[in-house]
Order: sequence, then C-alpha cells, then structure tokens
Amino acid sequence: MTTNDQAAASFAVHIPDAELEPEPLDPAQILSGEPVVTGKVLWESADGRQVRGIWQITPGVVTDTEANELFVVVSGRATVVVEDGATLEIGPGDACVLREGDRTTWTVHETLRKAYHISL
Repeated sequence: MTTNDQAAASFAVHIPDAELEPEPLDPAQILSGEPVVTGKVLWESADGRQVRGIWQITPGVVTDTEANELFVVVSGRATVVVEDGATLEIGPGDACVLREGDRTTWTVHETLRKAYHISL
C-alpha cells in the first residue's frame, strides 16, 4: 500500500513478511560484496517531503549520504560508521536517527530490514 493522501485510511503492515521491490544501488556506492537493496514506500506526504516505508539490504559494504531519518531495525545486523562521528552497531529492535547530510559507510553483516520515516 502506498498513499500520498493524508486523509487515507489507517492501515497495518507486517514488516517481516512485506513484499519489497528492487531499488538498485549506484555501483559507485558499493565498496565490497554484492549487496542488493529492496524497499517499499508505504506512505508519502502530498508535498513529497515526508516518506515512510520499509527498506532492506543484503550483506556487503556500501556508502551513502543520509536524509533526516528515523528507523527501527526489524531484522539483521550492521555497523554504520558516520564520517567524523559515531560508529553505530545496529540490530533487531534498535532505533537509529541519522542526520541529513551524514556521510555513512554501512557494513551489513546479516540481511537488514528496517521501517523508516524520512523528512526531506
């Protein structure tokens, strides 16, 4: 389910079983391995500045420049190194906040699935 209508009906999604769609990585982001990214937008604000969804990545090492994001890890494990900042060891049940513009390196140890909210 994807909607951009703020008046749309409330809904629930069982995150571990949700079917996700391919979200190809830019090859320049891949430092090691052959990680595969999939995801699903569950809700987007009418102006496109708020996005909620599910995202998954298989093992490997990738770089990214982050948006303003809050996410909760549902399954899997990763080490996220924020350039000039913290090293975050994340796993099931962990909530994580990334700041817009953070440059990160993700070392994904076990396929990681998260539910997220991004503010653009």
